[in-house]
Amino acid sequence: MFEQLAQLVLQYGQHDVVDNAAVPNEHNNAVMNEASTSILASLKNVASKSGGMEILAGLFQGNNASNASNPVVSEITDKLSKSLGEKFGLDGAAASGVASSLIPKVLGALINGAKDPNNNSIQMNDIIAAISGGSANSGGLMDMISKYGSAVGLDQNGDGNVDVADAIKAISNKSGSAGGIIGGLFSKIFGK
Repeated sequence: MFEQLAQLVLQYGQHDVVDNAAVPNEHNNAVMNEASTSILASLKNVASKSGGMEILAGLFQGNNASNASNPVVSEITDKLSKSLGEKFGLDGAAASGVASSLIPKVLGALINGAKDPNNNSIQMNDIIAAISGGSANSGGLMDMISKYGSAVGLDQNGDGNVDVADAIKAISNKSGSAGGIIGGLFSKIFGK
């Protein structure tokens, strides 16, 4: 997921970093790398807190990931702003300007990309693995997915639950006749 995140930072960083006179040209790449690293580290930090997975789930609802007033977006923006000042000598206004412009755009593109079934470059499971340290079951993440699954497009059959029936539908939709066979197998095993 870090590669996809770095690509998004590079995409949006052209305007917010490279074309920004407040950021010395010799620091452009380092500033964008710092943004990528800061986003991932902050998401991991939020996930490790009590109730953090529920807080992160909120990013997947609506346009929360691109909303600067969202607590997670705000936390990441503040962390990056401080880091840019400390590491690259940007004054407070310049560091805050870069962070407050870049972070909502990148997070919004990351989360919306993961929610888009037609976007294969950013996968939900990659984000989950990166945030949770590689284990999809850590920190109650599976509970979060079940609770908020319909908001992020995992409720394939529209019944309001994320369950085996959704896995069957997803496999059937993606695999054609092979999906039908696998779906039938799931149906027999789970009685669906």
